Amino acid sequence: MGLPMLYVEWATGRFGGKTGNHSTPYIFGTLDKRAVWKYLGVLGLFTNLGICAYYTYIEAWTMSWAWHSAAGHFMGMSSEQVAGFFTSYINLETAEPILMWVFCVGINTFILSRGLQKGVELASKIGMPLLLLFGIILAIRGVTMTAGEHGASFSGVVGLNFLWTPDFSTIWSPKVWLSAAGQIFFTLSLGMGSIHCYASYVKPKDDIALNAMSAGWMNEFVEVVLGSAIIIPIAVGYLGIDKVAQMTAAGSGLSLGFQTLPYLFTQWGPFLSAAAGIMWFGLLFFAGITSSLAMGTPGLAFLEDRFGWDRRWAALAFGGAVLFLGIPCVLSQEAFGEFDYWAGTISLVVFSLAEVILFAWVFGMEKGWAEINAGADMKVPIVFKYIIKYVTPVILLVVFIGSLPSIWATIMKPITFQVALARGLMLGMFLGLLALVHFADKKKVTP
Repeated sequence: MGLPMLYVEWATGRFGGKTGNHSTPYIFGTLDKRAVWKYLGVLGLFTNLGICAYYTYIEAWTMSWAWHSAAGHFMGMSSEQVAGFFTSYINLETAEPILMWVFCVGINTFILSRGLQKGVELASKIGMPLLLLFGIILAIRGVTMTAGEHGASFSGVVGLNFLWTPDFSTIWSPKVWLSAAGQIFFTLSLGMGSIHCYASYVKPKDDIALNAMSAGWMNEFVEVVLGSAIIIPIAVGYLGIDKVAQMTAAGSGLSLGFQTLPYLFTQWGPFLSAAAGIMWFGLLFFAGITSSLAMGTPGLAFLEDRFGWDRRWAALAFGGAVLFLGIPCVLSQEAFGEFDYWAGTISLVVFSLAEVILFAWVFGMEKGWAEINAGADMKVPIVFKYIIKYVTPVILLVVFIGSLPSIWATIMKPITFQVALARGLMLGMFLGLLALVHFADKKKVTP
């Protein structure tokens, strides 16, 4: 699903950009004039803002952990003490988590206010090479680790073998497929409106087919190849397969990254521990901030194009909205989970299903295929034309329909005040964005 959807979003964004549209409501409107598509395009603004509300909080964690690693604060701690540090952090026992989160949102707001070239592009040019450098160094360290080295019980290769041995017992679970689809879209920034916005600035004859494919492969190289060669091999090397299997089965990915690895790094001595911590959490930070900047760009483009706002005021509005929506996510893990479920999983699948239907069946696959290949030095294999038109929408529809019982159960189960608040904020945000699109049409500002 990933590569076909990348083609769709790059082509859709560039087509909309030809008429000066840079946000999904109006990009969708160029593919079909009926208002329903424009208002469905609001999901592209909703997902970005909803995800940023909690994503910037995790981003701030990486800044804190990089600092504590550099300062050697984890040295001498037991595994229980490092885990306790994480627990006290997310329970807000000090002011540090909130201050770092506000600082992180401020950094994002400042970079966004500087525009695409001087802000977002410059940050990516600095962050991405460092991300790759840190990832490659840590991956080499992970896979070359041997039993007995710095107290390790197993080699890193044992961890790779565990990671790449599939568990077929859950393959038919709709919940697993929904989570997998959400993860694919999240990691590739699909179903968010971010790619549409970036692609809308691409020239009509630029090679978007190559851009889509290279962006997808590079992303998966970093996440799957480098990521899998770091965290699991190191964790298995020290903890063993059974312990890591237990942690991953319980969905303890964050625990591995923020509790287990900092402790395991301390086994390498003060210097290597600090260096590994800086590289690991620096890698996560650069991956995070490039993503959050991409999430902020469509909202700014909408305010600039449709309301004539100055870039700096648009960035401040976005930063303020993230702070307002993010407060419940910072204060409550339940609210955090709600935002992640509805904005970071369900909305991505729904938006992707809507856009592939619009592109392939409403706009028309012939015109869509021509747009994908316009300017391409190497034409996309014809099989993708049929995958986009038939296979991708069917898979998305099956995944969504199969997940409806789980979604319904989530809606109907008893809820706490924090869950109700999170859902109310998300509903209010979506209705507010619909209203903004309606008012933007009344203003009739031409982008």
